[in-house]
This record gives sequence, structure tokens and C-alpha cells, in this order.
Amino acid sequence: MANIRSFKELRVWQNAMDLAMRVFELTKRFPPEERYSLTDQFRRASRSVAGNTAEAWRKRRYPAAFVSKLSDAEGEAAETQTWVEVSRRCGYLAPADADNLDARCEEILGQLVKMIERPADWTIAKQKSTARRRQNDGEA
Repeated sequence: MANIRSFKELRVWQNAMDLAMRVFELTKRFPPEERYSLTDQFRRASRSVAGNTAEAWRKRRYPAAFVSKLSDAEGEAAETQTWVEVSRRCGYLAPADADNLDARCEEILGQLVKMIERPADWTIAKQKSTARRRQNDGEA
């Protein structure tokens, strides 16, 4: 975890933000009748990947909560892949754009899975309480 101080420094968060912005740009071209259905769901899912990753980062004092939020991000990335495929099949996305988005999701999924599999590399180790340190040091 090379001294990362903010979730904004995480490559997975940066990739998720890039994905969300690309989805936003591409869905501007979707038909108006999809505004409150596919477009909205697609945008929300893609944005949630970055959002859940940021939440996980702030919960890294608690390994189970950290992994849970990363798992949520993983689920949102998979949901985004579903909307990519629906959009492709409806003819709203060109095959090249759909392939690109799918590949971006796969990269993000791989990054999230690596973090989920090794939470100790990312979480904050619990420190002894001040009282316990004093007791152990003979200061209490």
C-alpha cells in the first residue's frame, strides 16, 4: 500500500472514475425514452463503483467493512457490464465502445478482487490502546 493517503490515489478508484465519465459521455446519445430507465441505471451502477471504493477506503480500520464495501463495488462493476451488454444488444452502443467498456470493467474487477483477497495489505492495523501501552510499560 505504498503510503496512499487518499482514495483518490488508488488506481482502481481512478479507473472507476474514468469508467463513470465514459459511461456518462456515451449515454448522452441514448434515446430520450431510455432516460429514466437504462441510462439512469447504467450511470448509477458505473458511478457506484468509485463511490463504494471510496467508502471502503474510509472503512479500512475495520477489515470486514472494508471488504464488504469493496464487494459492493465489485457487484456494481458487474452490473455495469450487464448494462453494457443490454446497450450493445439494443444498438445504443457501437461494438467497439461496448468492448472497451467491458474491458475497463474487467480491469477494475481484477483490481477489486486483489484488494478483497488481501485486505491486510490495505487495512489499518489496530494499535494497542494508550491505557494498555501504559500498563505494559509500567506507567499505569
